[in-house]
Amino acid sequence: MPLLNVIHVTHEAVYKVGGIGTVLEGLINSRPYRDQVGRTVLVCPLFYPEKPSRLGAGAIVEYSPLDQIYGSPYADAFRRIESDWNVRLVYGRKPIEDVPSARRSMCEVLLVDLRGIHSGPLNYVKGQLWERYGLSSNRYEHIWEFEQYVQLAGPAAAALRAMRLSSAGEPAAVLAHEFMGVPTALTLTMQEPRAWRSLFHAHEVAPVRRIVEAAPGHDVMFYRAMELARANGLYLEQVFGPQHDYFKHAVVEAASFCDRTLAVGHLVARELEFFGRKFDSAQVALAFNGVPAGKITVEEKHTSREHLQNYAESLLGWRPDYTFTHVTRFVRSKALWRDLDVLAALDPLLGQRGQSAVLLVLSTELPRRSPEDIRRMEEEYDWPLAHREGLPDLTAGETDFFRQVEVFNTRARNVKVIFINQWGFSRDTCGLRVPPEVEFQDFRRGSDAEFGLSLYEPFGISPLEPLTFGSVCVVSTSCGCAGFLARVVGEKPVANVLLADYLHNGLAIESVQEAIRIDAPARRKLERELAPKIAEGLLARLPTSDEQRGKLIRSGYELAKKMSWDAVAERFVFPALREACAQRRVLSMA
Repeated sequence: MPLLNVIHVTHEAVYKVGGIGTVLEGLINSRPYRDQVGRTVLVCPLFYPEKPSRLGAGAIVEYSPLDQIYGSPYADAFRRIESDWNVRLVYGRKPIEDVPSARRSMCEVLLVDLRGIHSGPLNYVKGQLWERYGLSSNRYEHIWEFEQYVQLAGPAAAALRAMRLSSAGEPAAVLAHEFMGVPTALTLTMQEPRAWRSLFHAHEVAPVRRIVEAAPGHDVMFYRAMELARANGLYLEQVFGPQHDYFKHAVVEAASFCDRTLAVGHLVARELEFFGRKFDSAQVALAFNGVPAGKITVEEKHTSREHLQNYAESLLGWRPDYTFTHVTRFVRSKALWRDLDVLAALDPLLGQRGQSAVLLVLSTELPRRSPEDIRRMEEEYDWPLAHREGLPDLTAGETDFFRQVEVFNTRARNVKVIFINQWGFSRDTCGLRVPPEVEFQDFRRGSDAEFGLSLYEPFGISPLEPLTFGSVCVVSTSCGCAGFLARVVGEKPVANVLLADYLHNGLAIESVQEAIRIDAPARRKLERELAPKIAEGLLARLPTSDEQRGKLIRSGYELAKKMSWDAVAERFVFPALREACAQRRVLSMA
């Protein structure tokens, strides 16, 4: 079987800023990927031309006119492309490392400096994208988040063709990671349809995220409305109105013309079916994300637990029996208030057992704060136990959440919440109360339970990261990883994962219009009613002895192995890639 060449068009080719970076690290370093892929190329705009570090740490730059480097074998072709488009190309190689598996792969990287791009060839590509795929660039080109990825398409496609990655007999796979990669993937398959295969890697359905986050009923409303609408043959815009004011809606619609679509979760696949008629004929395949799978001993678990308990004790003055964690981006979809609902119900239950717990929430709206700012806040007012509104501490959004935390901590007797508005967990990132030997992995290994009760979560790697370490993962059924879990274990409950179903509890809804009318009070009533059930389930799963903790570690590792990147790449990703490369999709604009 010949090796595939795979191109990833993504905004995280150099800088890891979110979940797609984690996906790239896990997928590229999986054994099936390493065994079946010849060349991997990461493609992205050049975001920071003023920075001398073009490709990041450990990278080798082979071509960069910005730095007078012309060593690449593609230098002559790159110069012609730069002249045709009035852009600058940067090409080289960089390591992609997956920390949980300790694997590392070298990948090619192609960046395009788009400043001053010629309008003539750009407008020609825009015209082709409109004629072939209905993507109307003139409606959104004032939005740079849209425009830069349309600008990227032409010169990137030309450079990739010059790199001799594909042929009619051996096509290369172009993975468009979210809307950012769609124009480039479609341009390649439009220009040389036999030599390239386009795959839309749907890490979310952006218009659906917008609706779910903005609606007062959130997931409780949306998914009930979607189920009823699909049963009646209705699509997204028929239920929620026109969406073309949103540029991501237009790009996702154009992505329906890709040769394949990879959906990272079962709900994403359903959302695409609901999106519109153009996805009726799209070939959508489930391609779940993977989770880390690594063995630890009970002793190692104890060491990490003690680190977290020591940290909590240094802040609170008492030592918790259990330490819970929630590592997440600070966005509405993470539904952090649901954590507080569950803990409020857990508080008296722990009191009856004479036990206590602390939840460490590691999340922020900002980039990482400097060590100097952290230590100054720590010294002046006991950050992160206490906070102050305004930078370098709380943003407006963080202030709102911390007020909820303060109210909770005032009322609760046996559970406390500590809001660490920072990235990372070490003495450098989180202050002198963190033991000097502690590293971020202790935050994952030492957790007794990880919370992830999101209202929109296409997959959710983070809530399952501590699974392999014997933690209890508390996850909502609005998370795509819940669907993957069902694929692996069926309907039987497992000790390591507690599913919270906000979608099929409490409300008797029979029509789409009834579902749409689910408002914030109705949702909050349901969330509060479900909280005691979740709390009881969590308490029943928390280990009370080393024997129970050892069982959770063993069962968590076995489950994580079945959900690992090796398993995902073998079962889901590569069958779709091979099928796409074996058979080109014939498109129709009808």
